[in-house]
Amino acid sequence: MAIVRPSSHDQMLARFGALPAIDGIGFFVWAPEARELQIVLDTGGSHPLPREEGGYFRGTLPARAGDRYKILIDGKGPFPDPASRYQPEGPHSWSEIVDANAFNWSDQEKITKNLELKGQILYELHIGTFTEEGTYRAAEREFPRLQELGITVLEIMPINEFGGSFGWGYDGVNLFAPYHLYGTPDDLRHMIDAAHRVGLSIVLDVVYNHLGPDGNYLAQFSPYYFSEPPSEWGDAPNFDGENSKPVREFFVQNAEYWIRDYHFDGLRFDATQSLVDSGVHGEHILTTLARRARAAADRQILLFSECERQQSQQLMPPANDGCGLDGMWNDDFHHSAFVRLTGKREGYYADHLGNAQEFVSAAKWGFLFQGQYYSWQKAPRGTPFLHLEPSRAVTFLENHDQIANTLFGTRPRAQCSARRYRAMSAYWLLSSGTPMFFMGQEYGSTRPFVYFFDQQGEIGESLLRGRAKFLGQFESIRSIRNLTSVLAHPADPNSFKSCKLIAADRSQQEAIQLQRFFHDLLRLRREDPAIAAQRKESVDGAVLSEDCFVLRFFFTDPAECELDRLLVINFGPLLELTHIPEPLLAPPLGKQWTLLWNSEHLEYGGTSAGFPVASDGWHIAAEAAFLLAAVPSSRSL
Repeated sequence: MAIVRPSSHDQMLARFGALPAIDGIGFFVWAPEARELQIVLDTGGSHPLPREEGGYFRGTLPARAGDRYKILIDGKGPFPDPASRYQPEGPHSWSEIVDANAFNWSDQEKITKNLELKGQILYELHIGTFTEEGTYRAAEREFPRLQELGITVLEIMPINEFGGSFGWGYDGVNLFAPYHLYGTPDDLRHMIDAAHRVGLSIVLDVVYNHLGPDGNYLAQFSPYYFSEPPSEWGDAPNFDGENSKPVREFFVQNAEYWIRDYHFDGLRFDATQSLVDSGVHGEHILTTLARRARAAADRQILLFSECERQQSQQLMPPANDGCGLDGMWNDDFHHSAFVRLTGKREGYYADHLGNAQEFVSAAKWGFLFQGQYYSWQKAPRGTPFLHLEPSRAVTFLENHDQIANTLFGTRPRAQCSARRYRAMSAYWLLSSGTPMFFMGQEYGSTRPFVYFFDQQGEIGESLLRGRAKFLGQFESIRSIRNLTSVLAHPADPNSFKSCKLIAADRSQQEAIQLQRFFHDLLRLRREDPAIAAQRKESVDGAVLSEDCFVLRFFFTDPAECELDRLLVINFGPLLELTHIPEPLLAPPLGKQWTLLWNSEHLEYGGTSAGFPVASDGWHIAAEAAFLLAAVPSSRSL
């Protein structure tokens, strides 16, 4: 059959899916090779939609919100709507009509209108394991606690509909439908409304580089939705091939939808290095997604990317051939921190040493690999980031991927001493990147986070083999015989249940101490003018040993020199310095250093640590962090 191309009849004039109209429900579907298309209602009867030029079917039917429907294509099916707003019984069943305007929002006075990246503290969470109930409504009760801690932005792992009763969400198939086991669409809106009421912004993780294997009906509507070959994770959208304009519009409308219909404050784009677009449409798909998402908002929103190749051009404005994003996840930061915390330098950690110089460079320049040769991939990695503010790099010690990429889903805190973890956390939260917590990290949860996805049969076994193959890159794991028998099976319900956070864990003494530790650090970050500035030009650093370094936060105006701060980080043993020819250690003229904060305070579960400046030099305690402030000197000239 000949290819039917979209005409100048603009597909942007209508939104995909079923939406309330003045005289019923308007339906809009793209099925370019279909001759006839009918809407089948669960109340009985089928209704043909008129075919328009370009393979679009559009019409208004006497239905209402709450009705359920499927779509019959040339007598085949019926199938769920790929643009369904709700799949109450999963991706294979009936689609439900939703009226987005029926929800009574109360966040208009609380929602942040001029949201910018600088000054934010992110918190990544997975709805299904964030609470024991694993629902939108249950998540709400934790929001005041997180806001009090100092969190400002929640980052929600993907929530679109997928097959099975549990999963990470990255294998979604109904991109417009919130996952039914977490709650209804209005439950999701209620959760977002609740976040805004307590002063939290909320960003959604979206996946546009592939779709999942179970419940993906897009190909039934058009053979042009996907490109060849598929991505490493599944069917990849066709953003630049034959008949790709309607495909691009489908995904772009999804980005608009989450901002407009759910009041999300931004999006995090997953694995953007896998968004294949040759540029035939004049604008990269990521640029279009960002532009249209911003246009759909009535306020300033945040847009992040995960990009393994660290392509800083994504953060440049479109006028400079960029994509216009605000920030990007910084894997380099994590890899150096992980090597230092655990001592494991293997697999994709092999190019990171975890030494003092890496931490100084990360604090000043964001990414470590900005085009240099990367031996693990045997190719250059990254692009220049020197011209961008370090705050545009999102830093973390934990995230969903990195915890799961261990044998048992073990968090880094359980793989190092408590002292070293506190020292690393101080560096992380007081340096110039934009920090992101992973759920439970704020109280030192030891609950694992493994990969889980409810797919039985061959799909499930394939997932298990895939995990074993991926983890085989780590030498310490590769030696295990029959690795698949040791790993948590992704399809095992116990794998999912083991990852659920338990509220009672927060009442343990160590958890209380760690929460106090993070609360104080976030207050310092928020209130101390030198730390809060996050200015690239006001931060410098010096290496004192392979284990120890300092960061100096300074002000060039002599009238402001009392705002100078010196962050001293030692990941190694006691360091005694008699000869210290390093000017960053010298206080401003007429000033002396005093201790403002240290990581070994007894209230944090520490064992105390003395002031590092002595009359005969510096004595820097083992595995400790100190924040020093400049105060008037007691000594006369």
